[in-house]
Amino acid sequence: MRKHRYRITISGGLGETSREAFGDFRIEPNGADTALIGDLNQSGLYGVLGRVQALGLELVELTRLTDNWDLRRHRAPVKPTAGAASA
Repeated sequence: MRKHRYRITISGGLGETSREAFGDFRIEPNGADTALIGDLNQSGLYGVLGRVQALGLELVELTRLTDNWDLRRHRAPVKPTAGAASA
């Protein structure tokens, strides 16, 4: 089965156990949420969604990224947090 790159956004941050459970992903804070980015085939995608559910995490968004999306050059946009200093 062909792999595709996905961004899985969950609500809140990840503790140590959750970070270990998703160690095979690029983990990026995204404001109040956390984005998990990785390459998955369809069965792998369902497996990750099962991990999200088993850990009691809230799924916010699931996005299949375009085939030319380059993990090294792109980052998930970071939402400004309340009270953050402006540059």
